[in-house]
Amino acid sequence: MEIRIDDLSGVEIQHLIRQHIASMLDQSPPESVHALDVNGLKQPGVTFWSVWEDGELLGCGALKELDTEHGEVKSMRTASGHLRKGVARLMLNHIMTEAGNRGYRRLSLETGSTDDFIPARILYEKCGFEHCSPFADYIEDPYSVFMTKLL
Repeated sequence: MEIRIDDLSGVEIQHLIRQHIASMLDQSPPESVHALDVNGLKQPGVTFWSVWEDGELLGCGALKELDTEHGEVKSMRTASGHLRKGVARLMLNHIMTEAGNRGYRRLSLETGSTDDFIPARILYEKCGFEHCSPFADYIEDPYSVFMTKLL
């Protein structure tokens, strides 16, 4: 598997981002969906990566700078045909390494609270993330779980 910085111009990655947002909207009310669309992922302070193997898109993830010592994991998504193959763990490890290389002292994330998000929450916990209060501009929300990890 190869991770590369992605400019979000490809049809495959745009389709995966649209699937990601549609899935979030299926599981949470619109006001509780914090997924970034393609334009949001192109904003300064956001670095976006995709995972490929043999020319096939496997997944994606992003790192958003909140301040010089705090980053946020965004847009973690595995393509439906590649679930349970280690794509998400590979991407999360890449994001954590990059956050450390940037000198961040903390990495945080927001994910869903419903049962559909259990696999994601288990992955984050296995990688050392702990539950926390809302951070940045987030507010308490029954559809959100906030997690953080000191680096």
